[in-house]
Amino acid sequence: MVEAIDRLVAGLQRLGYYASGIARHAVPASWYSRWRDEIMVGLGNSPDVDLLFERANYYNRLTPGTLPLPQVPLSKIDRSRSRYFLDFDQYLRFFERDLRVDYIYGDVTTIPDKAAIVKSRPVGGDNQNSVLLNLDKFRHFRTFRDGISWDQKIPKVVWRGSLNNPLRRALVARHADSPFADVGHVGEVKEGLSPRPFLSPADQLSFRYILSIEGFDVATNLKWIMASGSVCLMPQSRFETWFMEGRLTPGHHFVAVRDDFADLEEKIDMLESSPDLAAEIVRNANAYFASFRDRRIERLVSLLVLQKYFEATDQLAPGPLSHRFFA
Repeated sequence: MVEAIDRLVAGLQRLGYYASGIARHAVPASWYSRWRDEIMVGLGNSPDVDLLFERANYYNRLTPGTLPLPQVPLSKIDRSRSRYFLDFDQYLRFFERDLRVDYIYGDVTTIPDKAAIVKSRPVGGDNQNSVLLNLDKFRHFRTFRDGISWDQKIPKVVWRGSLNNPLRRALVARHADSPFADVGHVGEVKEGLSPRPFLSPADQLSFRYILSIEGFDVATNLKWIMASGSVCLMPQSRFETWFMEGRLTPGHHFVAVRDDFADLEEKIDMLESSPDLAAEIVRNANAYFASFRDRRIERLVSLLVLQKYFEATDQLAPGPLSHRFFA
C-alpha cells in the first residue's frame, strides 16, 4: 500500500513538473524581461543579498576579459532532452533571445575548454569554465517520504546501483556478504558478482545507514538521503552539482568512508555506539538540504549565475551590483 502511494505521488510530481514547464514557456518573453529588471533593481535591498551573490559566485567563477563569444543563441537551445531544456529555459527566458550561451547536457566530469553551462563538474581545481546550473533537477532533487523512526530502522548499511565504476565494484566485492551490510548491484551477474533484488528508495529508508557512491558523475541518491532520517555514508565527492557537494563536511553532514570501503564496519560500529552523533549528522544533513528549498532564493541565485555569465562574456553591460561578481 505504501509503495502504491509513493508511486502515485511520484507520478503526480512528474506530471506537475512537465505541466509547470510547459506553462512557463507559454508566457510571453517580454513579461520575463520586465520581471528580471524589477528583480535586479530590488536586489540591493534584499536581506539575502550576501548569500545570493556568495552562492552565485560559487557556481560561476568566470572572470571577464578574455572569454570568447558563446556560440548558441538562446532561441536555438536544444529541446531534445526535455528535462534539461525545461530547467535551462526556466531561467533563460528572463534574458533576451539574441544572447548566446555554450552548454553541455548530461553527466559532465571534465572541464570544458570554453565557458559552458553544465549540470556537474569536478570539485575544486581550475574549474572556472564549468558554470553550474540546476539542470535535470526532477531526477536529482526528488525526495521520498521517510516516516520510519530511528529505533524502527534496520541497524545496517544499504546500497543498490549499477557497477559502473571502480568504487562501486570495490564496495560489492568487499561487502556483498558482510553481516552489517545489505549491498549489491541490480541486473545481471557481473564480474563474478551476483545481483541483489532491487530496493526502491522507500525500501532503503528502512535502514539506518545508506551509502551514496558516485556513478558517472555525482550520486543521484545523495540528496534524498540527506533529506531523510538515515545517515549518509560516502567517500569524499569528486564531482559536484547545484547541491555544492564540494562543501559537504565529513563528520558533520555525512560520515566519510575510504574509497576501498575497508573501514565501513568500523564506521557502522561507531555510529551504533553513538546514537547522539548519528542524530546530529541527520539534523545537519536535513538543514543543508532544506537550504535549497526556498524557491525565491533558488530563482534569484539562478538568475545571478546567468547574469554573471552574460556579463563575463561581454554580452550584457555591468549592472549596479556587478562589483559583487568580479571583486
